[in-house]
Amino acid sequence: MALFPHTLLTTAYFPPVSWFFALAQSQRVEIEACESYQKQSWRNRCRIYSAAGPEALVVPVMHARGEKIHIRDVRIDYSEPWVRLHERAMTAAYNHSAFFEYYRDDLFRILEGQETFLFDLNWKLTEKLIDMCSLAIRPVPTADFLPQVPVPDSGPLPAAPVTDLRALIQPKYRGEGLLPRYDRAVPYFQIFPAGSSFIADLSVLDLLCAEGPNAISFL
Repeated sequence: MALFPHTLLTTAYFPPVSWFFALAQSQRVEIEACESYQKQSWRNRCRIYSAAGPEALVVPVMHARGEKIHIRDVRIDYSEPWVRLHERAMTAAYNHSAFFEYYRDDLFRILEGQETFLFDLNWKLTEKLIDMCSLAIRPVPTADFLPQVPVPDSGPLPAAPVTDLRALIQPKYRGEGLLPRYDRAVPYFQIFPAGSSFIADLSVLDLLCAEGPNAISFL
């Protein structure tokens, strides 16, 4: 039985495992499509496991300082070769994993399509990652902006008609993460664990490359 009847999430670039856990544990999911863009969030970044440890990959966007811009109007900046850099970083991190070769072409094809808008790029990547995780649910974009609903700093989330995870699943969130709240921060094999502990809640790409079709059991 799903934990959440209806969940609200932000758009995300190669979303973290917790984002996909929320997706898998929901009967209905809406992706925030009516907010103003917020920098330094999963909206335009992800974390992978490189040989040096956690590595952030950031999609550069055209966004003037102090400017408020609708999330669906955020344009991607291709003036620097970030696509090639991201592909190289992902390949270096996961080329020796069990399943990367099965996923890379489909994902890189989307990156190389050079979508104009960040929201559209994220949507295409998310749809492909959902298929790769063998999830049946399909999120939909919000039609209106919903004010943020505060959540407790720790423990299971209270029952609500809509579970608002927009602030909780973000790199700057300082409360208890979603996976520990439900005892789902379960370690799996990672490529570079020697001399370091398991790193939880990286991009779902990390989980897919390690577990392949079994990734769904972690979600």
